[in-house]
Amino acid sequence: MRKTQILFLKRDKIGDALLLTPTLRHLREAMPEAVIDVLANDYNAWVFRDNPNIDNLHVYPRTRHAGHLRPKGAIQELLLTFKLRRVRYDFVIVAGGVISPRAISRGIRLGGKRTVAFADEGVSGLSDPLTLIEGSHEVDSNHRLLTPLGIKPPARRIYPELQLNENWVSSAKKWCVNAQVSNEYIVMGINSRKSKRKPTFDQILSWSNYVLKKWNLKTVLVWQPGEESNKLYPGDDSRIREFCGAFPAHLKLFGPRENIYEVMGLIWGAQITIVPDGGLAHLASVSPGGVIALFADTSVSPHPDNWKPYSRRGFYLEGPSAVEEIPDRDLFNLLDKLLSNETRENVK
Repeated sequence: MRKTQILFLKRDKIGDALLLTPTLRHLREAMPEAVIDVLANDYNAWVFRDNPNIDNLHVYPRTRHAGHLRPKGAIQELLLTFKLRRVRYDFVIVAGGVISPRAISRGIRLGGKRTVAFADEGVSGLSDPLTLIEGSHEVDSNHRLLTPLGIKPPARRIYPELQLNENWVSSAKKWCVNAQVSNEYIVMGINSRKSKRKPTFDQILSWSNYVLKKWNLKTVLVWQPGEESNKLYPGDDSRIREFCGAFPAHLKLFGPRENIYEVMGLIWGAQITIVPDGGLAHLASVSPGGVIALFADTSVSPHPDNWKPYSRRGFYLEGPSAVEEIPDRDLFNLLDKLLSNETRENVK
């Protein structure tokens, strides 16, 4: 008997990719005999590597990278599309809790018998358009994409999962030894496209001083390499240069690092990670220490209802118009809850 063949298309960022993993597990539990494949790009595919709920991971090169066209990548992507069309998947699922015309077009080109996506009415070639529910978390939206397969959302929470490479962890441990932070540290990050979503230097000093005095933990600061003028992803180099010389000894600078894997290894060993909402926050949410994600101005920026950390040890704080408006006391109370012995093993 032929097995049902299902292909998920996931073309966006690493945090979004991670939030698909609960749906992959739910599908595997509901249809254990199905062939479950994922098509991802060469930026986010590593999130799916070694995932036990995937049979085959197909990776296509981005045709544009850092603002530059990659003609060879376009040819490779076309050849991969032809290869996957020959499979004739029973379902091609355009994953993600947004309506993306580009992703839908790519999904239709894959030639599945049925193509599932969140879409407006009247999209030609889309067999199963679903209505997007505003305010739904990305994980819950991904679950709803399985309804055309006759699979209801799970009765219990299924959390994101990530198989971390041990080399990344060992590399981070070596850095920690050289930086004299051992394994007693937290991570703070200022990586965000918008300044209003970044903690200020005064906040970084206040928060790092608190965890040192209250919990005897040092702080490692990570940031996005590059200059603020970079339109694709504004960097923090100028911001760091401005702060250099004012950092106390217990506040260590990690970077700049071009490689996300090194940062992941560092986060994996942290007692807790505090970063602006985004991909790094979602990745940190599956780490042993967990995460506090920082939101701001959510009337026009990503809202916690859609993007808060989906994790046993994932929490968030929100500033009305900027992260700098988050009271220190709110963060300290949450840190105490996360770092106390009573809640260290399993924060509800």
